[in-house]
Amino acid sequence: MRYTPIIGTLGYVMSPDGTKVLLVHRNARPDDAHLGKYNGLGGKMQADEDVVACMRREIREEAGIECTHLTLRGTINWPGFGPKGEDWLGFVFRIDRFEGTPAERNVEGELSWVPVKDIFSLPLWDGDRHFLPLVFDEDPRAFHGVMPYENGHAVGWSFSRI
Repeated sequence: MRYTPIIGTLGYVMSPDGTKVLLVHRNARPDDAHLGKYNGLGGKMQADEDVVACMRREIREEAGIECTHLTLRGTINWPGFGPKGEDWLGFVFRIDRFEGTPAERNVEGELSWVPVKDIFSLPLWDGDRHFLPLVFDEDPRAFHGVMPYENGHAVGWSFSRI
């Protein structure tokens, strides 16, 4: 079977002191598959850009800031994640430095700084609870995971680090 995932980026912008992360509360569009959930920033890669350019563009569009230091924390293969069962391949970044002041909201919802220690008390995709600890840990190695989804729920998780 041919594998043709949607390629996207997902970024977690850190506060200057590293204790908070900028998240979007997806509460602006009733037809949003992410409605009610908190998420990092990001989206689909365009044909004429690499993953870093995509991440920078998405952060600029969604938060109004410029990324000056990005770290690739990992990649995730999400078979079946899309609203119609589409496969996604995501490049997950942590943004440790940026220029500008983040917007308070965007077309998807409200932006807010959340203490990293409190992130798991928020409504998240259930699968995020598996990989988010790897985004914020001190291990310098990137993770590379697969997280199949069925009917909007993660049904597995495995990863490697190199």
